[in-house]
Amino acid sequence: MRADRTNVVTTTLGKPDSLSDLDSRVALFGHPIHAMLVAFPIAGAFWVAGSDAAYWWTLDPFFARSGLWGAGAAFLMGCAAALSGFGEMMLVPGARHRAAAWSHGVIAMTLLGVLALSWAHRMDDPVAAVLPWGLLLSGVQLVLVGFAGWHGGKLVFEHRFGVASPEEEAEQRAGGGDVSSEP
Repeated sequence: MRADRTNVVTTTLGKPDSLSDLDSRVALFGHPIHAMLVAFPIAGAFWVAGSDAAYWWTLDPFFARSGLWGAGAAFLMGCAAALSGFGEMMLVPGARHRAAAWSHGVIAMTLLGVLALSWAHRMDDPVAAVLPWGLLLSGVQLVLVGFAGWHGGKLVFEHRFGVASPEEEAEQRAGGGDVSSEP
């Protein structure tokens, strides 16, 4: 089902929210920081899974070390994404009214916990950590990335969270903004 492109979006609680209740508050020059940061832990989860699969296939210790670095990078960037996402939840009233936002947050925090566990598990001996538990954790990470991404996508594509409305875009193209045209 396509999202309604009007100025009113219905929340899961049945109360209409204007699209301004869904504008990103944690942004850099109008671009939501959370949306910019989430690509890194997602890529990190795939990096770890790819490294684990490559180690399983080749038994080359390079890939085990790569998985250690990938898990650490994914966890640290995931913490940064979590902080910006938490800021959005607290500062954007329309976000707190949506089940997709809460589902996304809970699943993403679970992913962050699994990434931390994966990183800690690999610290002492990256080679011994891969089979079987590292590979299993990699699979769990990918499943969680999928679910978190699904709910994050619902926020953007169905509820239009952090997306400029067509009226705002037209106003910006016309050179308008917050300046009133009244004398």
